[in-house]
Amino acid sequence: RVIPLFPQYASATTGSIIEEIMRIMKDWHVFPALSIVNDYYENELMIETFADHALKYNLDDYDHVLFSYHGLPIRQLNNVEPAGKHHCETSGCSHEINRENRLCYVAQCCATSRAIAKKIGVSEANYTVCYQSRLGSTPWIQPYTSDVLKKLAEQGKKKLLVLCPAFVADCLETIHEIGIEYDEEFKELGGEKVQLVESLNDNPKWVEVMRQLALNEV
Repeated sequence: RVIPLFPQYASATTGSIIEEIMRIMKDWHVFPALSIVNDYYENELMIETFADHALKYNLDDYDHVLFSYHGLPIRQLNNVEPAGKHHCETSGCSHEINRENRLCYVAQCCATSRAIAKKIGVSEANYTVCYQSRLGSTPWIQPYTSDVLKKLAEQGKKKLLVLCPAFVADCLETIHEIGIEYDEEFKELGGEKVQLVESLNDNPKWVEVMRQLALNEV
């Protein structure tokens, strides 16, 4: 059983892992039974664990909550539909999971965010879903986290709590990009603090999620 460590499906992440597995196995003489977990963006225990980590902080001390996800080029979203004509605006990706957007990365990110926000008691008006780590000149998914920081600073927001639910373990894109770079950027814009919420890491509940996924108990 293959479990990519990306809760939300994207061809650049989960898709690449599946492709590599097929490459490795293509010359095997005995091909074992194989199952792949495509996504688990609304796994209840995973959501609960992210919420537990967020609630270690006093939410009343923060002006706004950000859910910052790894970004993707917009062209990758178009491939959700066979004709390559997927549009998040018309498919309701920011509001619901439906038949049209079931495999859309944006729709899954928004679904994860809604679930965590509900769990920690944060209203839709008090959180923003955004995307970080864009590269090159190709248009990427928006809003960009850096643009959201600027907008919130202009609104007079001072302290932001940031979760990164695309990452199940802390790495450069959480610890350094969010916890250091964006914190410094926000302070230069007039803010006071960007507080990174730790990822799932070695939380026993997260280990249990992996066990359940591995044994196909979910």
